[in-house]
Amino acid sequence: MSPASRLVFLGPPASGKGTQGRRLADDRGLSYLSTGALLRRALRDDSDLGKQARPFLDRGEYVPDEIMVPMVLEWVKAQDGGWLLDGFPRTVPQAEALDAALPEGEQPQAIVLHVPDEELHRRVTSRLECSLCHRVAKKEEKDICPACGGELEPRADDSVENFGSRLAEYRKLVVPTITYYCDQWRARIVNGLGSPDEVYARLS
Repeated sequence: MSPASRLVFLGPPASGKGTQGRRLADDRGLSYLSTGALLRRALRDDSDLGKQARPFLDRGEYVPDEIMVPMVLEWVKAQDGGWLLDGFPRTVPQAEALDAALPEGEQPQAIVLHVPDEELHRRVTSRLECSLCHRVAKKEEKDICPACGGELEPRADDSVENFGSRLAEYRKLVVPTITYYCDQWRARIVNGLGSPDEVYARLS
């Protein structure tokens, strides 16, 4: 399997990873995992994962590697074909663990969405998420998801205070991870400004 069939999607919060990653996975026939959606569902269900992750997410921090890595690697190893990870790895140790779990020569390529801070703040105050399919929507789409009919609601981690913490965590932890992929010539930086269709045209 070629590295092009194994992708990791990285970028700051509200950069469009979920929207673009899901679309790219659908178009290429790749299995898709959003670690953010997985964690938010665990919080709503009050599962064991949710209970472990809640203190970190409530502070706008990333969930520690010892919780995230086994969960994601278990999912990766269960996939028969290609896959796309949205929001993982978020630290260099996570990236190293993912590389080590894969056969030699089948390590993933990284796609990085770049969006200026002022645009990120604008987006985070105007988005909703479907409680069922986790599709990201805008507030003008009202209350019902046009994709599945689920309820649209604000994301629990989208408060202004929480967003500031998440952005700081991104710079501290994810930016070095992006450097890790760049140093190995395995990263592609994509301009995330514009409409979803305009951004997707740069990806495909």
